[in-house]
Amino acid sequence: MKLKKLEINGGIKMPKTKLKKTIFLGIWAENPIYRQILGICSALAVTNLMKNALIMGIGLIFVTAFSELTVSFIRKFTPKHIRMVIQVLIISVFVIIVDIILKAYMQDIHKALGPYVGLIITNCIIMGRCEAFAQKNTPFISFMDGIANGLGYTIVLLLIAFFRELLGFGTIFNIPVMGEWWTNWTIMVMPPGAFFMLAILIWITKTIQVDKKEVKN
Repeated sequence: MKLKKLEINGGIKMPKTKLKKTIFLGIWAENPIYRQILGICSALAVTNLMKNALIMGIGLIFVTAFSELTVSFIRKFTPKHIRMVIQVLIISVFVIIVDIILKAYMQDIHKALGPYVGLIITNCIIMGRCEAFAQKNTPFISFMDGIANGLGYTIVLLLIAFFRELLGFGTIFNIPVMGEWWTNWTIMVMPPGAFFMLAILIWITKTIQVDKKEVKN
């Protein structure tokens, strides 16, 4: 039986199909927010503006990818009884890097995101992927898993933020698009607006996934 094209991963050959599956699961099929319902605190808190959602998403992609990469590199040398402590320490280092960069170059964004940057440390998405995936897989595929799950998180944040900012402020990335005729929906920039949008998104994606399963059957 002929194998598909292989990629080199630290001297270990890895089928492309595994990489594609990892990316597909992280972005769509096992999306951390609408599928696993993880990391929704920040998803609800920072999605009133697309700019905030984008920066938070980029930060989480960076932290998740490099945390998984590091955990995977040292997985064979990490004692089981302190494994979770080491993972939290690794995640903390990368979160601090993100926090320092935002403070240095994006002070307004840092103030807007507030404590949610620091709370990335306890984000269930990162902890879950480090323990469930990086602890059992090689560095490259773990790094890609981190990027995929971070992208899945970011896409959901941007979708929610798009409608909240558009309907709540009449803008997209702070650029007016609705005109003077538009009456802003105040509820969309309040916490209930985030809950409504997230619920609608989960409903739509669940319906699409169920429909696809029925077609296959």
